[in-house]
Amino acid sequence: MFKIVMIIAVVVLALGWIAYGIWSYRERIKEENEPEATTEHLEKVKDSFAEYTEKMKNYKKPTYKRE
Repeated sequence: MFKIVMIIAVVVLALGWIAYGIWSYRERIKEENEPEATTEHLEKVKDSFAEYTEKMKNYKKPTYKRE
């Protein structure tokens, strides 16, 4: 009796892992085909970072005279 229960449990477990693998694969494919979601906050951060890099590109380090 124990052997039959264990065989059934192993088969059910194997079917569950196979179903999970198929579901995971389908979700991965679906995510690859969708465009990347952007939020308003992310757009603001990107814009401010672009402004900061432009300022740093034009930045000139102050020089001090030694006496």
